[in-house]
Order: sequence, then C-alpha cells, then structure tokens
Amino acid sequence: MIETPDAAAAGTFDLDGETTVNRLGFGAMRLCGDDIIGAPDDEANARAVARAAVDHGVDFVDTADSYGPGTSERLLREAGVVDDAVVATKAGLLRNADGDWLPHGDPDYVRNQALASKDRLGVDTIDLYQFHRPDPDTPFADSVAAFAELKDEGHVRHVGLSNVSVEQLDEARGQVAVATVQNQYNVANREDEDVLRACENAGIGFVPWYPLAAGDLGPVADALDEVAETHDATRRQVALAWLLGHSDVTLPIPGTSSVEHLRENVAAAGLTLSDEELSTLAEAGE
Repeated sequence: MIETPDAAAAGTFDLDGETTVNRLGFGAMRLCGDDIIGAPDDEANARAVARAAVDHGVDFVDTADSYGPGTSERLLREAGVVDDAVVATKAGLLRNADGDWLPHGDPDYVRNQALASKDRLGVDTIDLYQFHRPDPDTPFADSVAAFAELKDEGHVRHVGLSNVSVEQLDEARGQVAVATVQNQYNVANREDEDVLRACENAGIGFVPWYPLAAGDLGPVADALDEVAETHDATRRQVALAWLLGHSDVTLPIPGTSSVEHLRENVAAAGLTLSDEELSTLAEAGE
C-alpha cells in the first residue's frame, strides 16, 4: 500500500454537477463520546483526527446535528475542517440520554436545525444538507419541501437524502435537485442496490454509510482476506476499494477516532481491484 495515503487517488465526483469532491470521504460521527452522546474524553485527539483527514486529501466530510448532539459539528469547526472541505450535515433525527435515534421531520424543526448547524459550523451556507431519515409522523413531501426552501433561501448549497427508497428518491426529485443519497450499504449488505442504480442513472452521489460494517463482514470476510493478501492490504481497505470500484457514484465515508486507522482507510483510495476481484467479492456478498 501507499506510504503517504491521499484521498485524491480515489478520483472525484461532482455534487449536482458543480461541486467537485474526492470520492473517499470521512464520517465524523465517531468524533463524539460513547454512544455518540456528548464530547469524547480527548477532544484534542478528535480534532487531530478530523484535521488529519483533510491533511490526507479528504475534502468531503459527513456529520449530523444529532451526533453529540452538536458535538461533531463543533469539533469540525474547531479543527478548521470547514475551511478546507465540503461539509455535509443532516437534520431529521432527535437524540435522548438513552442513545435512541428518533425520527423528527417536522418542517419547522428542520428549518430551526439548519440555523443551529450553521452556527456550530461557523458558516453562512451549509455545503450539503441531508434529510437524515423519513419521519412516519410527517408527510415526506412536507419534510423535503423544507429542505428545498432552505436551498432557495441560500441557507444550503446542495440537498441530500438518507435512508430512502427509490420511490422516495423519485418523489423528492420532483421537489428539489438531489445531490446525494446516503443509505446503509457495503460489500456484505447490498439490500439497497436498487437505490444505488437509481443514483447512477441520475448522476446522484451515493454515500454508503456503515461502509465497513464495523468489521462484521460475515461470509465475505474470507474472500476479502484473499484479495487483501494479493495486494498486501487489509480486509477493510479492500472493502473500501470494492465500494469505489463497484460504482462511479459511490462516496464512502469511513469513520474512526484514531489517526492511525484514518490513514489506513485513506490508503484504500490508492488500491485498484481487478474486474475479476470486484466480481468475486460481489458474488460472495450475494
């Protein structure tokens, strides 16, 4: 693997055809404390991890108002990441002290959270604002309309969705230009393959959350290990390289609270798998 990893080796993608980012990004959820509640024990380390991502060529960073809540956004600002990367944040989930994730897509709440996120990030305009999860108690169209209005008013530059179906994506696209969709997806879990293909057809970025399945790659693990040995790489690096090779619109955002692990993840940007290896891993994950 490359001694000095650079996310630029993964190639680029244009959000809405206009904002260019390197395809290997960074997920900032793990900058928070245990259960993604409150601050981490070592905030200086969290800022160092975020800064290291940018220093290694990452210019697409994903966070959310519910991470902390608010902690991840604040740490990204303090680390200076906001000045050097496209920062994508989200609204649509509440947290409580028990660590629950509670859908809340009320339009007034979404508008309020946009103002709060702008303040924590220290920006006039949010680069990419994503609807975190559809709320069964709020009409989907009403929630999306709030995001569209925020874009029209200049509070956000691009709008994204998360945890949606193809049908919901199509509905949202009738209201606003959708730059990205963020759904759970990895080499061992491809239940949303249809959403990925819909994004390919529309030129929409697909952000696979849980890209490494927290290391639990099930029956694909052996196949990953065989490919990893060939490339003198790790299982997780191959899993990331597979995501990058599987589709030109994928934007993996592996997260970590360790600078060492961050560098290992970024090194996957320089790992190119053969067509045969891509197919073998895809078949192992079916």
